[in-house]
Amino acid sequence: MSPSAYSIGIISLGCAKNLVDTEHMCARLRAEGYRFVDDIAAADILLVNTCAFIDDARRESIDTILEAAAMKKTGACRFLVVTGCLTQRYAAGLPASLPEVDAFLGVDQIDDIARVLNIWRDGRDAAENRIAAPSLPKRLFEPPPQRQVLTGGPFAYVKISEGCNHRCAFCAIPAIRGRARSRAVNDIRAEVENLLSDGIREINLVAQDTTAYGRDRDDGANLAGLLRELGRIGGDFWIRMLYGFPSLITDTLLEAMAETEQACNYLDVPIQHSHPDVLRRMGRAGTIAAVNRLAPRTRKIMPDITLRTTCLVGHPGETEDAFQHLRRFLDAVAFDHLGVFVYSPEEGTRSARATPAVPAAVARTRRNRLMREQQQRVIQRHKELTGKSDRILIHSCASDPATEYSVGRSRRQAPEVDGVTYIGRTRNRLMPGAFVNVRYHAVQGYDLLAKLS
Repeated sequence: MSPSAYSIGIISLGCAKNLVDTEHMCARLRAEGYRFVDDIAAADILLVNTCAFIDDARRESIDTILEAAAMKKTGACRFLVVTGCLTQRYAAGLPASLPEVDAFLGVDQIDDIARVLNIWRDGRDAAENRIAAPSLPKRLFEPPPQRQVLTGGPFAYVKISEGCNHRCAFCAIPAIRGRARSRAVNDIRAEVENLLSDGIREINLVAQDTTAYGRDRDDGANLAGLLRELGRIGGDFWIRMLYGFPSLITDTLLEAMAETEQACNYLDVPIQHSHPDVLRRMGRAGTIAAVNRLAPRTRKIMPDITLRTTCLVGHPGETEDAFQHLRRFLDAVAFDHLGVFVYSPEEGTRSARATPAVPAAVARTRRNRLMREQQQRVIQRHKELTGKSDRILIHSCASDPATEYSVGRSRRQAPEVDGVTYIGRTRNRLMPGAFVNVRYHAVQGYDLLAKLS
């Protein structure tokens, strides 16, 4: 039977970078002739792209795989393939522990997805597909010509590099994804141009560390230059940079952001902590000075900058005094957006062997306290926006514009993490991908309410 006779259901877990890999696999399968369905229970083939960054992500991945495997009995599923970070990290043990899975692919094998499914479809022996290649990833993938965007809105993630050269003591990513390797500027520009021609209006540049882009290349490529090159495309769209490193936020980069019309004055820079001793324990001693200078430097060049950061609480050796240092730091800086994670010991990392451990309950309490305090800061910041005008990118439209809200985001709201802006009671439907001018009139938690202006 031809590939078109088989339907595929997709489950993509983890970060935006993982979603890009899923989109690449979907594009290759669609080009091969396979078709996709939204109802995974009705799919002949299930593809689960996994995450294994922290313990919660691993548990979610395993639970999802088992739920997908159950559909071989309760649904239409006849073939289950598992890809991504979990497969890469635990290649040796997964086949024995998950016999329900028909094929495993590591992160360097995503372009093998069609070959694997064709072997099964042709009735050939696919025993070799039970073992994923365990070697450290080294490849760098270019998107297929017809990229499949799965965000559900007029925005896309563009992966500008793969892997990471940092050696943070708590992080297993370099052992999963390999060393940093950056794409060529011209290749990234070509992908962005294709996405814009397909109606995408927001380009989110992602990598394990976007600010390290080009440092592995010998052609002088860097993030500031890439940003300026993308700005030269021209037109009405946004560029946003996610996942930066504090010590790599240069004045040159900030100036490029300020001077590039399409660039959102938005920085996502995970600081992880503020206390020097904790940062040393985390293997991030080189960021101590940069963390302290981050907000004043960026706000001096771009007073309207939106700053997002991520912190990690409960790392071995984080004392109560160190936690209070972090609280005071966050209060003083007043980041616009904040994510807080509880430390998860990762096998093979230096932090997993470090002492003294912080009780999990204490770490969770610390996280919850920081998030409660951050919510108050966000609400206050949003109240200050009430009555002010802004420009919004429409994400989804109301079926009845006279009574329902359309959903959009401003430049200060990154997709999927920062809340949204609801625009209500319009005379006409606001179509996804449109830019509209609004005036904020109310706050609803992390979200804003607005009317057309």
